[in-house]
Amino acid sequence: MSYYKAITIFFISTFLLTGLCLYGKTTTASGYYDDDYPDYLEIKIAVMGPGDELYFWWGHIALIIEDYETGRSRFYDWGMFSFENENFFLDFAFGRLLYTCGASSPDWNFRHYIDTGRSITIYTLNLPAEAKEKIKQYAEFTILPENKDYYYHHFRDNCATRIRDIIDLAVDGQFREKYENTPGRFTYREHVRRHTWFNPFFDWILNFWMGRTIDMPLTVWDEMFLPSEIGLRIQEFSYIDPDNKEQQLFVSDEVLYRTEDRPAVLNAPKPRWPGALILSCVVSLILLLFIIFMYLEKPKMNYVWAIGQGALGLFFGVAGTILFFMAFFTNHDYTYWNINLIFANPLLLAALPFGIIYCIKYSRMNHHIWEIYIKSLWSLILCLGIISIIVNIFFGQRNQTDIALVLPVAAAASWLPDGLIYIRREYLWRWLN
Repeated sequence: MSYYKAITIFFISTFLLTGLCLYGKTTTASGYYDDDYPDYLEIKIAVMGPGDELYFWWGHIALIIEDYETGRSRFYDWGMFSFENENFFLDFAFGRLLYTCGASSPDWNFRHYIDTGRSITIYTLNLPAEAKEKIKQYAEFTILPENKDYYYHHFRDNCATRIRDIIDLAVDGQFREKYENTPGRFTYREHVRRHTWFNPFFDWILNFWMGRTIDMPLTVWDEMFLPSEIGLRIQEFSYIDPDNKEQQLFVSDEVLYRTEDRPAVLNAPKPRWPGALILSCVVSLILLLFIIFMYLEKPKMNYVWAIGQGALGLFFGVAGTILFFMAFFTNHDYTYWNINLIFANPLLLAALPFGIIYCIKYSRMNHHIWEIYIKSLWSLILCLGIISIIVNIFFGQRNQTDIALVLPVAAAASWLPDGLIYIRREYLWRWLN
C-alpha cells in the first residue's frame, strides 16, 4: 500500500469514527443526555406509613438512588435523630431539634420498616439523565459532615419537604411552580388530626398547644410536609423536558409491604368538639351534684367537690402552663398567638392548692373563705373563655374542642350554679307567698 493511500484511509476512518461518536449522543425514553451524563442511575422515592411512636404517626419518606454502573443502591434519609444526642430533650423542649441526613442500604431499611409493621410504597421517577445526576450530586453533598445536620420544623423543614425540594430541583422549579399557588385540601391542623384521631388524648393535647397559625389556608406545596401527599402528587405531575416535550414524572409504583394492623389515616378529619362537649358536660353534672349535696349539708361532699375541682384545675393548668412556656420561650412558632392561653393558663394551677387548703381548714368560716376563692377563680376562667370566643370571631383559631372541654367545667365550678340556685329559691319563696 502506498504512503498516500494509507493517509487517505486514516483520515476517512477518523471521520467515520467521529461521526459514530457524535451519533452516540442520543436521547433515551426519559429525556435528553450527552456523554457527560450517561443514563446509569434510577431514582426512586420510598414512602413509609405511620409507626407506633408518636413521632412516626405522620409517616416517613426517603430517596433511593440505584447506580447500575457500580451496582450500588443508597437510601438517603433526612429524618434521622437520636435520643442519645447531647441535650436532646432540652433542645426538643426549646424547639431546637437537630435532625441529620444519612445514607445507608435500602434492604436494611426495608427490613426494619417491615419488622415494625409499617407500609412501604416505592415510586420510580421518570427523569432525564442530567437531572438524575443532579439529584445524586445534591444528595451526596447533603450527607457530608459539614452539611448533614439541620434544625427540624414539623411543617416547613422535615424529611418530606427535603424530598419535595429535591424533586423540584430535578425538574428546574416546575414542581413548585405548579403547586405553590394551587389551593390545598386542608389546613395544617386538619392534616394533623387526620393522623391523630385514634388517640383522643394526644389528638386533643397536640391541637390544644398549636395556635392559630396552623389554621391558615394551605397550598398543595405546603401540604407536602406529609410524605403521603408527595406520593399523591408524584403520580399526577408532568413536566417539560429539555427537548420541550411533556413527560410524566411517575413511571411505576410498587407496594413493597402493606399492613392492616394500624388505624387508617382518615381521608378527612372528624370533628372532635361534640365528644369533648359530652365529656365536659358529664364532668360538670358530677360537680353540680356535689354542690347540691353541699347545700344539703353533707360535709363529706364538700371535700370531694374541693379535690375534684382542684384536680381539674391541675389538669388544665399544667396543659396551659406548658403552652405558656412554648408560646413565649421556645422556637415552637406554631404555638405562638394561641387563643387558648386566654382561658387555659397557669392561673388554673391555683385551683389545686385552694382545694387542698379548703379541706384542711376545719372551721366553717375558713371553708367559706376558700370556697369564695375557688369559685371566683373558676368564674374568672369562665369569663375569659367567653372573651376568647369573641376574640376568635376575628382571628379564627379552630379551638372549638378546647372551648367545649373547658367552659362547661368552669361554669359548673364557678358562682353560676350558686346564682341559679339563689334565683330559684327566691322564685319559689315568692311563689309560695
